[in-house]
Amino acid sequence: MAFTFSTLLIAMALFLGMLGFQEVGRRLGRRQLDRDPDSARRNLGALEGAVFGLMGLLMAFTFSGAASRFDGRRQLVAQEANAIGTAYLRLDLLPAPAQPAIREDFRRYLDARLAHFQNPPESQASKAALARANHLQGVIWSEAVAACGKDSQAPVPVLVLPALNEMIDITTTRAMAMNQHPPRVVYVMLALLSLASALLAGHGMAEGRVRSWAHMLGFAALSAITIFLILDLEYPRLGLIRVDAADQVLVELRASMK
Repeated sequence: MAFTFSTLLIAMALFLGMLGFQEVGRRLGRRQLDRDPDSARRNLGALEGAVFGLMGLLMAFTFSGAASRFDGRRQLVAQEANAIGTAYLRLDLLPAPAQPAIREDFRRYLDARLAHFQNPPESQASKAALARANHLQGVIWSEAVAACGKDSQAPVPVLVLPALNEMIDITTTRAMAMNQHPPRVVYVMLALLSLASALLAGHGMAEGRVRSWAHMLGFAALSAITIFLILDLEYPRLGLIRVDAADQVLVELRASMK
């Protein structure tokens, strides 16, 4: 909730800033029209087109990248569920006496992974769950290696150990994906371009005697909402748009571990 409130504040500040810059641009345009009515708007079309085009491109690429990373994070949840499910099924190949303890550790491991993502990021509960999951990875691996025996040419270790390795590797991939974001300077540049575009938009409306509030409010609101959505997509465990629904595959997998 704190993140959502922060992004809402950013969006609101950008919205108000764009309204203010439109008003400043309009007043500057009115003043220029009063001084030089004939050439006040001359040769400004190319400049406005360049700025608006740059803003549109940056916003489009940023939004597209955020949506792509959001979809990639959801797919990684399914990949982890598949990796854990495959490794769990291959425990059937191990000697029967070794299976109960490893299966119980698998259930505890999946519980820890779910707790890590279901608790707020950077919270103590999330960090504790991650540490517990990392510890259980080592325990499961040691138990599986011991159960496979010393004969590395046997089919059992060839089938079981790679599946466990993939289950462990996907956790690093997910951790990297959750921390993959554009540099902050990209967002700063996007905000600056939005304000610059608002200034030019206000200057372009200077010829009208009456303010077009519908255009001013619409332009500022749409730009602010788009940037809010970009930030929300970039942090899917914190905002309104979340990948939590994708965790259902892990929940269902946990329920199937009898």
